[in-house]
Amino acid sequence: MTDQAPNTLPVVRADSYLTLHYRIVIEDGPAAGSTFIDTFDGRPATLQLGSGQWSPGMEAPLFGHPEGDCFSYTLAPAQAYGDRNPDLIQRVSRAMLDQHAGEDAAFNPGDMVEFTAPNGGRYSGVLKEISEDSALFDFNHPLAGLTLRVDIDLLGVL
Repeated sequence: MTDQAPNTLPVVRADSYLTLHYRIVIEDGPAAGSTFIDTFDGRPATLQLGSGQWSPGMEAPLFGHPEGDCFSYTLAPAQAYGDRNPDLIQRVSRAMLDQHAGEDAAFNPGDMVEFTAPNGGRYSGVLKEISEDSALFDFNHPLAGLTLRVDIDLLGVL
């Protein structure tokens, strides 16, 4: 049962389940104007608000919009994926890299490499440079530190 009056469209709430098309466009930096993800040419996405699929700052601008609405909003880094953290650029030994990936694994700058943390969790980093002794990784989210524009076509709200 919804809290909507008869004959009105449902609106997005903090616990809504959405079907939508969305596009994330990078607004600044070296990749300004490029599209990070775009579902408009394919199948729509589903999103359960409040479940951690999107950050709270990315979800908040959706609240109150009715089903069928098309709109865009811009997010500063703090509302999207956060600011870049220089402490997340770390050098790892080549021995550690070989241990996790296998000695015969080949890596190139720009590759995304997944690691296992001591607690069993998994995390990924982008390889920035590699030498015989070590490798430099950036463990920031690829969109950290960037202003983003999010375009939305809200197809369904439950």
